[in-house]
Amino acid sequence: MLTKGELTGAELREIRQSALGTADPLGVAAGLAEAVDAGRLADRDDAGFALLVAAEIAESRSKLDAALKYVERAVEAYAGRDDGEAGAARALRARILFRGGREDEAIAELEALRPLLGSQADAPAYISAALAAGGRHQVAEEWLTEAVRVALAERSADGEKAAEPRNPEDAGVLFFLLQQRHRVRHIIGRQHDAHDNLAERLESRLAVAGAAAGAEAADDLLFWPQAEFARLVEQWPELTEAYGATWDEHRARLERAMVRAPGGTLLEGKVDGLAAFAAKNDGTPADAKTRAGYADRLAAGAGHIAWPPERNGACWCGSGNKYKKCCLPRSRG
Repeated sequence: MLTKGELTGAELREIRQSALGTADPLGVAAGLAEAVDAGRLADRDDAGFALLVAAEIAESRSKLDAALKYVERAVEAYAGRDDGEAGAARALRARILFRGGREDEAIAELEALRPLLGSQADAPAYISAALAAGGRHQVAEEWLTEAVRVALAERSADGEKAAEPRNPEDAGVLFFLLQQRHRVRHIIGRQHDAHDNLAERLESRLAVAGAAAGAEAADDLLFWPQAEFARLVEQWPELTEAYGATWDEHRARLERAMVRAPGGTLLEGKVDGLAAFAAKNDGTPADAKTRAGYADRLAAGAGHIAWPPERNGACWCGSGNKYKKCCLPRSRG
């Protein structure tokens, strides 16, 4: 059963993971809705997520009327938002409508979400899952194919980007489109085409990059606060290749790295500390091995940065803004 106290975002995520293993999952779903009604959320912005979880639980037990009631409340709670959680709630509503035989309404909901395929990294997955619930794998393939075509055309029109992405990070949202399209086509037994081959090349490059990053993982996860970053690139401009040309790019790289490898540890670097370490070890900050050694020394200490923070908590980067408004969206860029 749920605690009678306030539910935090972390507790809601834990409930999402564990509810189906409890003795009374539907009771948990009802408890989440009651918590929303009673104002027992640590952050009222989590109301939509709590109701989304309740809807997922009810749907998993084929209680479609209850699931639809919860998800419609979730969609209402997300009104005015256009992020991944809001889109996922509407896609879940479509999925439940499909299962309830209301196909026209489900398709209309997903048609309204279709433009998100080209702008949100998680949209290809949740839209495809909803279409699959209605047996519309072919429609999912058509939509994903069109979104891939548009994204590649936009790359070709951008003179600063290569026609083919160099790696998943360079591909951005296109990477997730290609991945999901590749999965859908596999499900329906389609022959490989050029887009499937590109998806596999990017996935292979991601795997190779992940293996190669092992030796330098600590260096990659060095975080330079804004003032330190400015000093760093002023003293050693060549380090923009390792850490990004701007502080925004630096934070985005780290956020994406943590999302892809959540077992990593963010370490706060100091320019004076790096310089002193390099001098003591007859090295130079421009050398990756020197920076990795400095990161190893930091890792042995207590200066680790907690990640991820609560969505509505202070961002890990020290900007003073909420995580959900600061670095969390950077992982989707």
